[in-house]
Amino acid sequence: MIRRIVSKIREFLVRRSSDSYIAYLRSKGITVGNGTYIQSPKTTEIDDTRPSLVTIGQNCFFNKYFELHTHDWVSHVFIHSDRDLVNSSGRVTIGNNVAFGRHVIVLKGVTIGDNCFIGANSVVTKDIPSGSIAVGQPAKVIMSLDEYYAKRLAVCESEAMDYARSISERFGRKPVPEDFWEEFPLFVSGNEIDSYPMIPIKRQLGPAFERYKSEHTAQYRSFEAFLAAAGIK
Repeated sequence: MIRRIVSKIREFLVRRSSDSYIAYLRSKGITVGNGTYIQSPKTTEIDDTRPSLVTIGQNCFFNKYFELHTHDWVSHVFIHSDRDLVNSSGRVTIGNNVAFGRHVIVLKGVTIGDNCFIGANSVVTKDIPSGSIAVGQPAKVIMSLDEYYAKRLAVCESEAMDYARSISERFGRKPVPEDFWEEFPLFVSGNEIDSYPMIPIKRQLGPAFERYKSEHTAQYRSFEAFLAAAGIK
């Protein structure tokens, strides 16, 4: 009973935050790069039974319900069917700047390159090259990061305007700048950041902040101009 209580307390302390869980993984011998963040340690399972097989790069993002496995236990079936115990394991290497949607599983023997995004509900069973967007069960590359970036640029303005209209329609009020945590580049130029203290611009941009501050020119000259283009007066 006491042992069970101690185990639960230890588990809580290990998984109380991203930093504490990553510290635990490193203490076991798993390589985890700086800047990596685990959004929900309580729902994340990174296999630490063979820590030398797991390498995770810098600035990765693990969403809720992520799983990483370096082995399977098919030998359970073997040994209960008059067959021999056969080992099964493989390295898992995740590069730098890799982000995962929710409910992603990465299986043994997989390498994911740098600058990749793995979509929600994917099961990664084979290598994913750098600069890729991959989704599916099993996960397959559907386009390059550059292609997806261009695709997002083409529709981000219309999506932001529709979001603005939805606020007006649903809540019966005029949108305000703090509603737009991701859409602000459309109406906030780099030299206007101080005029929008209600938006967490620096936190949202992270390492891109200084470049944004010195180079970015917004498509709309003001927030009001953005709302007017969306048909909101």
